[in-house]
Amino acid sequence: MTHRLEVNGAPFDVRASGLEPLSRVLREQLGLTGTKVACGRGECGACTVLVGGRPRLSCTVPAVLVREPVRTVEDLADETAQLRAEFADRGAFQCGFCTPGQVVTAWAVLRDEAGRPPDGRRERVTHAMSGVLCRCTGYQAITAAICHVAETSDEPTSAP
Repeated sequence: MTHRLEVNGAPFDVRASGLEPLSRVLREQLGLTGTKVACGRGECGACTVLVGGRPRLSCTVPAVLVREPVRTVEDLADETAQLRAEFADRGAFQCGFCTPGQVVTAWAVLRDEAGRPPDGRRERVTHAMSGVLCRCTGYQAITAAICHVAETSDEPTSAP
């Protein structure tokens, strides 16, 4: 079955059948391999993309059911430069496999944190990031990086 998706601002006609996950369509048909698939069951968060501006586990979302714009880590590259630099400075990256999911989710967290008071920020960030597992690092560096960007960024995170 042919299905039209808007991915990273461009329309695509893709072939997807039944419950074929969005992650497979992104990687195999559109060549967007930044989205990683580790568990394939929605347990690790490595496959996180934005659907309609909200983080979604693309390995659990049937492509044929997607009706809202999709943004992948590739599309967020410019908007996440400061975040990625902060992750690197704090040693929040190691093997890099979960990094795309971490970055996409963190982008959404920063968007949601814009204009919010700093009280309770660390807890909100920790909760929001809890769905993206990392086997290589502790989460303190990841949380610290996101909180630092939220406190120091002059660039508002745009809506998708």
